Amino acid sequence: MSFWAYMLRCADGSLFVGHTDDLDVRIGQHQSGLIPGYTQRRRPLTLVWSAEFPDQDQAFNAERQIKGWSRSKKQALIEGNWAAISRLAKKAKVLRDEASPGSASPQDDRSGEERSGDNPHSSPSSAPVIVLVRPQLGENIGKAARAMLNFGLTELRLVCPRDGWPNPDAGPAASGADIVLERAQVYDSIAAATADCAHVYATTVRKRGVTKPVVNPEQAATAIRAEPGRSAILFGPERSGLETDDVAIARTIITVPINPVFGSLNLAQAVILVAYEWSKGEMLASPPTVDIEPAAPQQELDDLIGHLDNMLEETGYFFPHDRAPTTRRTLRSLLTKARWNSQEIRTLRGVLSTIAQPRRR
Repeated sequence: MSFWAYMLRCADGSLFVGHTDDLDVRIGQHQSGLIPGYTQRRRPLTLVWSAEFPDQDQAFNAERQIKGWSRSKKQALIEGNWAAISRLAKKAKVLRDEASPGSASPQDDRSGEERSGDNPHSSPSSAPVIVLVRPQLGENIGKAARAMLNFGLTELRLVCPRDGWPNPDAGPAASGADIVLERAQVYDSIAAATADCAHVYATTVRKRGVTKPVVNPEQAATAIRAEPGRSAILFGPERSGLETDDVAIARTIITVPINPVFGSLNLAQAVILVAYEWSKGEMLASPPTVDIEPAAPQQELDDLIGHLDNMLEETGYFFPHDRAPTTRRTLRSLLTKARWNSQEIRTLRGVLSTIAQPRRR
Protein backbone atom coordinates (compact mmCIF):
# COMPACT_ATOMS: atom_id res chain seq x y z
CA MET A 1 0.00 0.00 0.00
CA SER A 2 1.28 3.47 -0.89
CA PHE A 3 0.92 6.79 0.89
CA TRP A 4 1.33 10.33 -0.38
CA ALA A 5 2.40 13.68 0.98
CA TYR A 6 0.85 16.50 -1.03
CA MET A 7 0.65 20.28 -1.33
CA LEU A 8 -2.31 22.37 -2.49
CA ARG A 9 -2.38 25.96 -3.63
CA CYS A 10 -5.50 27.66 -2.28
CA ALA A 11 -7.62 30.31 -3.95
CA ASP A 12 -5.98 33.02 -1.83
CA GLY A 13 -2.48 31.89 -2.88
CA SER A 14 -1.59 30.18 0.40
CA LEU A 15 -0.22 26.63 0.49
CA PHE A 16 -1.62 23.65 2.36
CA VAL A 17 0.27 20.41 3.12
CA GLY A 18 -1.22 17.03 4.06
CA HIS A 19 -0.83 13.28 3.62
CA THR A 20 -3.16 10.45 2.65
CA ASP A 21 -3.39 6.84 1.49
CA ASP A 22 -5.58 7.76 -1.51
CA LEU A 23 -4.51 10.93 -3.26
CA ASP A 24 -7.41 11.17 -5.73
CA VAL A 25 -10.06 10.70 -3.04
CA ARG A 26 -8.41 13.17 -0.67
CA ILE A 27 -8.08 15.89 -3.31
CA GLY A 28 -11.71 15.36 -4.23
CA GLN A 29 -12.71 15.79 -0.58
CA HIS A 30 -10.77 19.05 -0.38
CA GLN A 31 -12.23 20.35 -3.65
CA SER A 32 -15.81 19.56 -2.65
CA GLY A 33 -15.45 21.10 0.82
CA LEU A 34 -16.02 17.85 2.71
CA ILE A 35 -12.98 18.47 4.93
CA PRO A 36 -13.72 21.24 7.46
CA GLY A 37 -11.04 23.79 8.19
CA TYR A 38 -8.56 25.78 6.16
CA THR A 39 -9.11 24.47 2.64
CA GLN A 40 -12.90 24.47 2.95
CA ARG A 41 -12.81 28.27 3.14
CA ARG A 42 -10.25 28.76 0.36
CA ARG A 43 -11.55 26.86 -2.66
CA PRO A 44 -10.92 26.25 -5.54
CA LEU A 45 -7.68 24.38 -4.90
CA THR A 46 -4.86 23.19 -7.14
CA LEU A 47 -2.59 20.21 -6.49
CA VAL A 48 0.90 21.59 -7.00
CA TRP A 49 3.10 18.82 -5.57
CA SER A 50 2.89 15.24 -4.33
CA ALA A 51 5.29 12.42 -3.49
CA GLU A 52 4.65 8.73 -2.92
CA PHE A 53 5.96 6.84 0.11
CA PRO A 54 5.95 3.15 1.01
CA ASP A 55 4.43 3.61 4.46
CA GLN A 56 2.34 6.10 6.43
CA ASP A 57 5.09 7.12 8.85
CA GLN A 58 7.31 8.41 6.05
CA ALA A 59 4.44 10.29 4.42
CA PHE A 60 3.44 11.82 7.76
CA ASN A 61 7.04 12.81 8.51
CA ALA A 62 7.26 14.48 5.11
CA GLU A 63 4.05 16.39 5.83
CA ARG A 64 5.31 17.57 9.21
CA GLN A 65 8.64 18.64 7.80
CA ILE A 66 7.25 20.55 4.84
CA LYS A 67 4.67 22.32 7.04
CA GLY A 68 7.58 23.82 8.93
CA TRP A 69 9.22 25.19 5.79
CA SER A 70 9.09 28.79 4.68
CA ARG A 71 6.98 29.76 1.70
CA SER A 72 10.11 30.22 -0.41
CA LYS A 73 11.27 26.73 0.38
CA LYS A 74 7.86 25.27 -0.42
CA GLN A 75 7.86 27.13 -3.73
CA ALA A 76 11.29 25.68 -4.52
CA LEU A 77 9.89 22.21 -3.85
CA ILE A 78 6.99 22.85 -6.23
CA GLU A 79 9.46 23.90 -8.91
CA GLY A 80 11.77 20.96 -8.19
CA ASN A 81 14.59 23.36 -7.43
CA TRP A 82 16.67 21.23 -5.07
CA ALA A 83 19.58 23.66 -5.11
CA ALA A 84 17.33 26.37 -3.73
CA ILE A 85 15.91 23.99 -1.13
CA SER A 86 19.41 23.08 -0.01
CA ARG A 87 20.48 26.70 0.10
CA LEU A 88 17.40 27.76 2.06
CA ALA A 89 17.84 24.95 4.54
CA LYS A 90 21.56 25.72 4.81
CA LYS A 91 22.24 22.04 4.48
CA ALA A 92 20.98 19.23 2.27
CA LYS A 93 17.85 17.45 3.42
CA VAL A 94 15.52 14.91 1.85
CA LEU A 95 11.80 14.68 2.38
CA ARG A 96 11.98 11.49 4.40
CA ASP A 97 14.06 12.99 7.16
CA GLU A 98 12.38 13.37 10.51
CA ALA A 99 10.81 16.77 11.01
CA SER A 100 13.08 19.13 12.89
CA PRO A 101 12.02 20.23 16.42
CA GLY A 102 11.53 23.74 15.13
CA SER A 103 9.10 22.75 12.38
CA ALA A 104 6.02 22.29 14.51
CA SER A 105 4.24 25.35 13.13
CA PRO A 106 1.82 24.03 10.47
CA GLN A 107 1.33 25.85 7.16
CA ASP A 108 3.81 28.51 8.27
CA ASP A 109 3.46 30.75 5.21
CA ARG A 110 0.25 32.16 6.72
CA SER A 111 -0.35 34.58 9.52
CA GLY A 112 -0.84 33.53 13.11
CA GLU A 113 -4.49 34.55 12.96
CA GLU A 114 -5.06 32.24 10.00
CA ARG A 115 -3.26 29.37 11.68
CA SER A 116 -5.70 29.25 14.55
CA GLY A 117 -8.36 27.59 12.43
CA ASP A 118 -6.55 26.05 9.49
CA ASN A 119 -6.00 22.50 10.67
CA PRO A 120 -8.14 20.20 8.50
CA HIS A 121 -7.91 17.48 11.14
CA SER A 122 -9.91 19.51 13.65
CA SER A 123 -13.55 20.52 13.42
CA PRO A 124 -14.76 24.07 14.03
CA SER A 125 -14.72 24.93 17.71
CA SER A 126 -18.48 24.40 18.04
CA ALA A 127 -18.45 20.96 16.42
CA PRO A 128 -19.02 18.12 18.87
CA VAL A 129 -16.39 15.54 19.74
CA ILE A 130 -17.45 11.95 19.00
CA VAL A 131 -16.47 9.58 21.82
CA LEU A 132 -16.70 5.83 21.28
CA VAL A 133 -16.77 4.09 24.65
CA ARG A 134 -15.17 0.62 24.69
CA PRO A 135 -15.71 -0.01 20.97
CA GLN A 136 -15.22 -3.66 20.08
CA LEU A 137 -14.48 -4.04 16.37
CA GLY A 138 -11.99 -2.01 14.36
CA GLU A 139 -14.33 -2.28 11.39
CA ASN A 140 -17.08 -0.47 13.30
CA ILE A 141 -14.67 2.27 14.35
CA GLY A 142 -13.80 2.76 10.68
CA LYS A 143 -17.45 2.91 9.67
CA ALA A 144 -18.14 5.44 12.42
CA ALA A 145 -15.22 7.57 11.14
CA ARG A 146 -16.68 7.41 7.65
CA ALA A 147 -20.08 8.55 8.95
CA MET A 148 -18.44 11.42 10.80
CA LEU A 149 -16.52 12.75 7.81
CA ASN A 150 -19.56 12.43 5.54
CA PHE A 151 -21.23 15.07 7.69
CA GLY A 152 -18.32 17.31 8.61
CA LEU A 153 -17.14 15.91 11.95
CA THR A 154 -13.48 14.99 12.35
CA GLU A 155 -12.58 14.72 16.03
CA LEU A 156 -12.80 11.11 17.27
CA ARG A 157 -11.88 9.91 20.75
CA LEU A 158 -11.74 6.26 21.81
CA VAL A 159 -12.17 5.04 25.38
CA CYS A 160 -10.55 1.65 26.03
CA PRO A 161 -11.01 0.10 22.56
CA ARG A 162 -11.23 -3.66 23.09
CA ASP A 163 -8.68 -4.62 20.43
CA GLY A 164 -6.31 -1.72 21.00
CA TRP A 165 -5.43 1.14 18.70
CA PRO A 166 -4.52 1.58 15.90
CA ASN A 167 -6.58 -1.27 14.50
CA PRO A 168 -5.83 -2.58 10.97
CA ASP A 169 -9.50 -3.34 10.35
CA ALA A 170 -10.52 0.31 10.75
CA GLY A 171 -8.81 1.70 7.64
CA PRO A 172 -10.61 -0.31 4.94
CA ALA A 173 -13.98 0.22 6.63
CA ALA A 174 -13.39 3.99 6.76
CA SER A 175 -13.31 4.09 2.93
CA GLY A 176 -11.05 7.13 2.70
CA ALA A 177 -11.94 8.80 6.00
CA ASP A 178 -8.38 8.25 7.21
CA ILE A 179 -8.20 11.91 8.22
CA VAL A 180 -10.43 10.99 11.17
CA LEU A 181 -8.57 7.80 12.08
CA GLU A 182 -5.14 9.42 11.90
CA ARG A 183 -6.04 11.95 14.57
CA ALA A 184 -8.13 9.66 16.79
CA GLN A 185 -7.05 9.85 20.42
CA VAL A 186 -7.24 7.04 22.97
CA TYR A 187 -8.21 7.51 26.64
CA ASP A 188 -8.51 5.17 29.60
CA SER A 189 -11.76 6.66 30.90
CA ILE A 190 -14.75 8.73 29.84
CA ALA A 191 -13.74 11.37 32.35
CA ALA A 192 -10.36 11.80 30.66
CA ALA A 193 -11.90 11.83 27.18
CA THR A 194 -14.37 14.57 28.09
CA ALA A 195 -12.24 16.62 30.48
CA ASP A 196 -12.10 19.64 28.14
CA CYS A 197 -15.83 19.51 27.31
CA ALA A 198 -18.44 21.62 29.04
CA HIS A 199 -21.37 19.55 27.79
CA VAL A 200 -21.55 15.76 27.57
CA TYR A 201 -24.36 13.91 25.80
CA ALA A 202 -25.01 10.17 26.06
CA THR A 203 -26.73 8.30 23.25
CA THR A 204 -29.07 5.55 24.40
CA VAL A 205 -32.48 4.17 23.46
CA ARG A 206 -33.42 3.88 27.15
CA LYS A 207 -32.93 6.15 30.15
CA ARG A 208 -31.68 3.17 32.16
CA GLY A 209 -33.03 4.55 35.41
CA VAL A 210 -31.07 7.80 35.17
CA THR A 211 -33.09 10.99 35.47
CA LYS A 212 -31.69 13.48 32.95
CA PRO A 213 -33.02 15.74 30.20
CA VAL A 214 -33.79 13.77 27.05
CA VAL A 215 -33.51 15.27 23.53
CA ASN A 216 -33.49 13.99 19.98
CA PRO A 217 -30.47 14.50 17.64
CA GLU A 218 -31.96 17.62 16.07
CA GLN A 219 -32.53 19.26 19.46
CA ALA A 220 -29.03 18.26 20.55
CA ALA A 221 -27.47 19.85 17.46
CA THR A 222 -29.33 23.10 18.12
CA ALA A 223 -28.25 23.13 21.77
CA ILE A 224 -24.61 22.38 20.94
CA ARG A 225 -24.47 25.37 18.58
CA ALA A 226 -26.02 27.66 21.19
CA GLU A 227 -23.98 26.55 24.21
CA PRO A 228 -20.54 28.02 24.90
CA GLY A 229 -17.74 25.51 25.36
CA ARG A 230 -17.03 22.19 23.72
CA SER A 231 -19.50 19.33 23.58
CA ALA A 232 -18.90 15.57 23.50
CA ILE A 233 -21.32 12.86 22.41
CA LEU A 234 -20.85 9.38 23.89
CA PHE A 235 -21.61 6.17 22.00
CA GLY A 236 -21.49 2.81 23.74
CA PRO A 237 -19.99 -0.53 22.69
CA GLU A 238 -21.68 -2.51 19.94
CA ARG A 239 -23.01 -5.35 22.07
CA SER A 240 -24.80 -3.53 24.87
CA GLY A 241 -24.49 0.23 24.44
CA LEU A 242 -23.59 2.58 27.27
CA GLU A 243 -23.82 1.26 30.81
CA THR A 244 -25.79 3.08 33.49
CA ASP A 245 -22.60 4.49 35.01
CA ASP A 246 -21.55 5.79 31.56
CA VAL A 247 -24.88 7.55 31.09
CA ALA A 248 -24.62 9.01 34.58
CA ILE A 249 -21.52 10.99 33.50
CA ALA A 250 -23.49 12.84 30.84
CA ARG A 251 -25.67 15.86 31.45
CA THR A 252 -28.18 15.09 28.69
CA ILE A 253 -29.44 11.96 26.93
CA ILE A 254 -29.86 11.79 23.14
CA THR A 255 -32.36 9.26 21.87
CA VAL A 256 -34.49 8.65 18.78
CA PRO A 257 -37.99 7.23 18.29
CA ILE A 258 -37.44 3.57 17.48
CA ASN A 259 -39.33 0.30 17.18
CA PRO A 260 -39.87 -0.82 20.81
CA VAL A 261 -39.58 -4.49 19.89
CA PHE A 262 -36.34 -3.97 17.96
CA GLY A 263 -34.37 -1.03 19.28
CA SER A 264 -30.94 -2.13 18.08
CA LEU A 265 -28.79 0.32 16.10
CA ASN A 266 -25.24 -0.52 15.09
CA LEU A 267 -22.51 1.90 16.05
CA ALA A 268 -22.11 3.58 12.65
CA GLN A 269 -25.89 4.00 12.30
CA ALA A 270 -26.07 5.75 15.65
CA VAL A 271 -23.18 8.06 14.75
CA ILE A 272 -24.65 8.93 11.36
CA LEU A 273 -28.02 9.87 12.87
CA VAL A 274 -26.39 12.40 15.16
CA ALA A 275 -23.83 13.62 12.59
CA TYR A 276 -26.51 14.19 9.98
CA GLU A 277 -28.54 16.43 12.25
CA TRP A 278 -25.38 18.38 13.04
CA SER A 279 -24.59 18.75 9.32
CA LYS A 280 -27.84 20.56 8.59
CA GLY A 281 -26.29 23.76 9.94
CA GLU A 282 -23.00 23.35 8.08
CA MET A 283 -22.03 24.55 4.60
CA LEU A 284 -21.45 21.08 3.14
CA ALA A 285 -21.47 20.15 -0.53
CA SER A 286 -24.86 19.27 -1.98
CA PRO A 287 -25.75 17.60 -5.27
CA PRO A 288 -26.06 20.18 -8.05
CA THR A 289 -29.54 21.36 -8.88
CA VAL A 290 -30.70 20.07 -12.25
CA ASP A 291 -33.32 22.09 -14.08
CA ILE A 292 -36.36 20.05 -15.13
CA GLU A 293 -37.48 20.58 -18.71
CA PRO A 294 -40.83 22.40 -18.72
CA ALA A 295 -44.02 20.59 -19.57
CA ALA A 296 -45.12 20.65 -23.19
CA PRO A 297 -47.71 23.23 -24.28
CA GLN A 298 -51.30 22.10 -23.99
CA GLN A 299 -51.67 21.98 -27.77
CA GLU A 300 -48.96 19.31 -28.05
CA LEU A 301 -50.64 17.23 -25.35
CA ASP A 302 -54.01 17.59 -27.07
CA ASP A 303 -52.46 16.46 -30.36
CA LEU A 304 -51.01 13.37 -28.65
CA ILE A 305 -54.40 12.51 -27.10
CA GLY A 306 -56.11 13.07 -30.43
CA HIS A 307 -53.55 10.85 -32.18
CA LEU A 308 -54.21 8.02 -29.72
CA ASP A 309 -57.98 8.60 -29.85
CA ASN A 310 -58.03 8.22 -33.66
CA MET A 311 -56.04 4.99 -33.50
CA LEU A 312 -58.32 3.52 -30.86
CA GLU A 313 -61.44 4.62 -32.74
CA GLU A 314 -60.28 2.73 -35.82
CA THR A 315 -59.73 -0.45 -33.80
CA GLY A 316 -63.19 -0.32 -32.20
CA TYR A 317 -61.78 0.26 -28.72
CA PHE A 318 -64.60 2.62 -27.67
CA PHE A 319 -67.31 0.05 -27.10
CA PRO A 320 -70.02 0.16 -26.02
CA HIS A 321 -70.57 3.61 -27.49
CA ASP A 322 -72.45 4.99 -24.49
CA ARG A 323 -69.28 4.44 -22.40
CA ALA A 324 -67.00 6.23 -24.86
CA PRO A 325 -67.07 9.70 -23.14
CA THR A 326 -66.11 8.20 -19.78
CA THR A 327 -63.36 6.12 -21.34
CA ARG A 328 -61.97 9.16 -23.18
CA ARG A 329 -61.91 11.20 -19.92
CA THR A 330 -60.04 8.39 -18.18
CA LEU A 331 -57.43 8.25 -20.95
CA ARG A 332 -57.00 12.04 -20.87
CA SER A 333 -56.53 11.99 -17.10
CA LEU A 334 -53.97 9.21 -17.43
CA LEU A 335 -51.93 11.06 -20.06
CA THR A 336 -52.21 14.43 -18.28
CA LYS A 337 -50.80 13.16 -14.96
CA ALA A 338 -47.38 12.37 -16.44
CA ARG A 339 -46.46 16.01 -17.19
CA TRP A 340 -44.79 15.10 -20.50
CA ASN A 341 -42.27 17.52 -21.99
CA SER A 342 -42.12 18.24 -25.72
CA GLN A 343 -39.46 15.65 -26.50
CA GLU A 344 -41.39 12.94 -24.63
CA ILE A 345 -44.58 13.74 -26.54
CA ARG A 346 -42.74 13.59 -29.88
CA THR A 347 -41.32 10.21 -28.86
CA LEU A 348 -44.73 8.85 -27.91
CA ARG A 349 -46.29 10.04 -31.15
CA GLY A 350 -43.46 8.36 -33.04
CA VAL A 351 -44.26 5.13 -31.21
CA LEU A 352 -47.95 5.43 -32.11
CA SER A 353 -47.16 6.15 -35.75
CA THR A 354 -44.89 3.12 -35.96
CA ILE A 355 -47.53 0.89 -34.39
CA ALA A 356 -50.07 2.16 -36.92
CA GLN A 357 -47.74 1.71 -39.89
CA PRO A 358 -44.97 -0.76 -39.00
CA ARG A 359 -41.73 -0.40 -40.95
CA ARG A 360 -40.78 -3.28 -43.16
CA ARG A 361 -37.71 -5.19 -42.01
